[in-house]
Amino acid sequence: MSQQNEFEASLRGHFLIAMPSLEDPNFSESVTCLCEHTPEGAVGLVINRVDPELTHEAIFEELKLESAPDVDTPPVHLGGPVHPGQIFVLHGPPFDWEACHPVTPSLALSNSKDILEKLAIGQGPESFILALGCAGWGPGQLESEIMANAWLSCPASENILFETPPEEQWEEAARLMGVDLKFFSGAAGHA
Repeated sequence: MSQQNEFEASLRGHFLIAMPSLEDPNFSESVTCLCEHTPEGAVGLVINRVDPELTHEAIFEELKLESAPDVDTPPVHLGGPVHPGQIFVLHGPPFDWEACHPVTPSLALSNSKDILEKLAIGQGPESFILALGCAGWGPGQLESEIMANAWLSCPASENILFETPPEEQWEEAARLMGVDLKFFSGAAGHA
């Protein structure tokens, strides 16, 4: 596959929207932002699952990072079942962190200490999601799941990522495609 065709086939920077028939508890009614998608596999963060008890402050304390007590922090997300003890930050600019992987021209994934230090004192990116764990697929696995009608996909929306409450993201992401998930049945059809 040529490099141009590979880029065109990539879903990096897209949402994966779980179909109502997807029953895997890790992904049921989920929205995942794909941060990488190559012939070797795919990696993303589930953006609409949050830990009801864990706080940024607890994470910063565990990492022994100095934090500002008055910093307003969003919930901690559960990014997926892979590497559940690792911290990932999906964020907007700036993009000059030690381990910063571009996702789109205006979105990146980082997981280095320097971004966490700045987030702890309120000086990191203005828009971000802090997540524990990620979602991963091996070679051809995601493509097979899409062919089996497990997922819809569309370009990621920063409004949905950073402005829409997690409990509304699944239906809102589908609306980007003009889809109302309430009208989908659990059965796949074949013509």
